[in-house]
Amino acid sequence: MAELLSDGEIESRLQGSQWTREGGEIVRAWEFDDFAAAIAFVNRVADAAEQANHHPDILLHGWNRVRLSLTSHSAGGLTEPDFVLATRFDEL
Repeated sequence: MAELLSDGEIESRLQGSQWTREGGEIVRAWEFDDFAAAIAFVNRVADAAEQANHHPDILLHGWNRVRLSLTSHSAGGLTEPDFVLATRFDEL
């Protein structure tokens, strides 16, 4: 199991990022041109999550908006794999 990151480590990793901390999670929202683009993004997120065996909470709302939340449930908070996967999602 991955080790929990300290508050300082979390804040350092968030600097310059579009991800924000909400309690024990990091979250980011995207807005797309249309529903099809939002769904295509969700499918790419799902593929990356499966490859990493680390899965975000996904909220598709409004017809073109997607919100992802990451945390390591098994560790009880934020760990390095959360930030690795966040970076991967940023690349999609």
